[in-house]
Amino acid sequence: MDDIIVLLDEMGNEVEFQVLSTFGIDNVDYAALLPLNDIESLTYLLRIEYDDEGELVLVGIDDEEEFNEVIQVYEEIQKDKLQ
Repeated sequence: MDDIIVLLDEMGNEVEFQVLSTFGIDNVDYAALLPLNDIESLTYLLRIEYDDEGELVLVGIDDEEEFNEVIQVYEEIQKDKLQ
């Protein structure tokens, strides 16, 4: 993944994001993204998947248990970076 990516918001507008981190949990990869135009925004945590053509797709995490685990792992990664 590049350090800066462009995604479409719910209105179809392009939004630039900085990729803060990518990491894996149990053979599933995730990305932590921060919108470039809003530094006070929350970090987006998305699952990395691949479509039928092998193209990378970022997907929201709907499962609450999975999402909580991803938050916990990401916070640990951030904590380790500060030490």
